[in-house]
Amino acid sequence: MIRRLAKLALPVYCAGPRGRALAFTFDDGPGVYTHYAVKKLTQAREQATFFVVGRSIEAWPGWLARERAVATLGDHTFTHADLLELRPSEVALELASDKRLIERESGQPVDLFRPPYGGQDTAVNRIAKRLGLLDIMWSMDSRDSLGANWAGIIKNVESDLRPGAIILMHENRGQTIRALTTLLPVLHRRHLRSVSLPELFATDPPSISQVRRGLYACHPPSPDVLTGAG
Repeated sequence: MIRRLAKLALPVYCAGPRGRALAFTFDDGPGVYTHYAVKKLTQAREQATFFVVGRSIEAWPGWLARERAVATLGDHTFTHADLLELRPSEVALELASDKRLIERESGQPVDLFRPPYGGQDTAVNRIAKRLGLLDIMWSMDSRDSLGANWAGIIKNVESDLRPGAIILMHENRGQTIRALTTLLPVLHRRHLRSVSLPELFATDPPSISQVRRGLYACHPPSPDVLTGAG
């Protein structure tokens, strides 16, 4: 399904609404808080997707194998660059370099990517398509990268805890880890579970028409939904 979606060269904001699963996603790692995120997901028996940065992988060697135990790994560029400010050749280098490093360090094929700051357009997605990468956006931003405290993160995420949701968080922020202590039990109480994006798309994929409608197909967007990718 991921390969089929990638051929559209369009971003995906959410999966289908028919199951009981959603996706917690974490950007910008690995880093100082990675072991806490892995520990909490392991204890809760939940899965996630980590969009990792090449220079962070080099700074925290050996951590991808630990993340892979509870997550699928995705490409978040090599230097965390704003892709909209780069030439096409530079965009391709950012994505391809990070993809190669993740695959070498983890042994896992990489077919998902998230653009830093949400910076994507038709040109970026065409390059991603050539590299076999599917652009993953989100249906709800936790706003942790914009300074939300742990209580604010909980409030933001709880507002979109629904089947098919893709939740944007960051693994390198202490307030996010604290929020997980509350959010993971909330999932259980609502009879939901967090799964990796490949599992979410395999069990409840978005339709082609849904992908073409973008965020509007997930829920009517409020002004703060698309504000803070990191």
